[in-house]
Amino acid sequence: MDSPSPRRVAARSSLVDSFRGCGLPGIRIGREDLKMRIVIPEYLRLAMRDSIRFKNPNAGEQHAGIAKGQAAPEAPIVVFVNSKSGGRHGTVLKGRLQDLMCEEQVFDLSIVKPNEFVQYGLACLENLATLGDNCAKDTREKMRVMVAGGDGTVGWVLGSLSQLYKQNRLPVPPTGIIPLGTGNDLSRSFGWGGSFPFAWKSAVKRSLYKAVTGPDCRLDTWQIVVSMPSGENIELPYSLKYKEEGSLDQLSVTELSLWQDLVVEGELPEKSTCFEGVFYNYFSIGMDAQVAYGFHHLRNEKPYLAHGPIANKVIYSGYSCTQGWFCTPCTSDPSLRGLNNILRMYIKKVNHSEWEQIPVPSSVRAIVAVNLHNYGSGRNPWGNLKPEYLEKRGFVEAHADDGLLEIFGLKQGWHASFVMVELISAKHIAQAAAVRLEIRGGEWRNAYLQMDGEPWKQPMDKEYSTFVEIKRVPFQSLMINGE
Repeated sequence: MDSPSPRRVAARSSLVDSFRGCGLPGIRIGREDLKMRIVIPEYLRLAMRDSIRFKNPNAGEQHAGIAKGQAAPEAPIVVFVNSKSGGRHGTVLKGRLQDLMCEEQVFDLSIVKPNEFVQYGLACLENLATLGDNCAKDTREKMRVMVAGGDGTVGWVLGSLSQLYKQNRLPVPPTGIIPLGTGNDLSRSFGWGGSFPFAWKSAVKRSLYKAVTGPDCRLDTWQIVVSMPSGENIELPYSLKYKEEGSLDQLSVTELSLWQDLVVEGELPEKSTCFEGVFYNYFSIGMDAQVAYGFHHLRNEKPYLAHGPIANKVIYSGYSCTQGWFCTPCTSDPSLRGLNNILRMYIKKVNHSEWEQIPVPSSVRAIVAVNLHNYGSGRNPWGNLKPEYLEKRGFVEAHADDGLLEIFGLKQGWHASFVMVELISAKHIAQAAAVRLEIRGGEWRNAYLQMDGEPWKQPMDKEYSTFVEIKRVPFQSLMINGE
């Protein structure tokens, strides 16, 4: 039977919603009862710790001798904490979690990376299971993961866990969220709330309890591949990785098809550079990504400004006013024109094999392809569309596991602002099972792109185009529904 999809939640999220997101009315959670449900036997904790520390999945075998008679808990949980999230409250949260669980089950992401946990920690349990350790086997099969951080942190962990699919190391642990970021749209979409209330003692226990009892649901994963002329290095966010540079005849069939199918005129470069990654919520190109890029650099340069989600949102809004999105001082400036000057877009509809070119409206200055119904701190720019409108446009109702991206456009900042408060709707462009973009060079020197809140500056070549392909990954990520 298919796992249920996440229920739609309200676009806006109040402080009351945040407390309710971590609350379980009528249920009193006992500390010792919770520990019995989630704490992994000590010898397995130490085995995983040593395997990760020494980067050797066999390093924990020395602890296996005391396994007799021990049983796996109902729902063994490990937690990844981004200590830089939550207005620097992550460190306090880490201490509270270690007090409720144990030190070895709480990982600070600045020390232990999620891929190291997958490569060494989970592999340690798998190795012990092959040696006949039933407690290790049950612990591995029942494992659940919690992530304390923002959308980018959650995506980082989900991306690391996805390696288990590729390596056929099933089952893949489902993931729950303790929201510490600015937007927390992934958290909102799966019932974990828009922010984490800092009544630590009760809220942390309740979040862990929901991680034990919450049902699993599914989330589409989207791969992005960018192919650009060689010559410039880009400072990529950690969610993107470079592929090997080579001549066009050395590229994969997928990458080569980007150039063959979309370039109509002009010559191909002798060499190209490719990088790739995955996203879970959205990809965007244009002015919104430019504002996000500037905000991230400002926050990194002046970390004392990052006092929490509210302060971040105020700074973000103020920064967008300085980027020319609200008031365009000179419409002839190429850097301030609509995206149709540099962008060609192609989509593939569900159950269709042919690519279809979609015109980019001249008024649009940002294009967003969104997977969830939460974007920009709980807003729903796509909207809850009426059945007759869906039928007229050839759309279907949007879900996080339907294999489709909803593509919409934002005009100037005033339009985006009114969309976010739901006074007007975004510019509906398409629903797509796959997307290809050609970003043409010329007068524009840079384009700005982002995915799941991680922006980057994309240099543009005057002679050759840059290509982006987005397609759904064959497997889906597993989430814990926190409703």
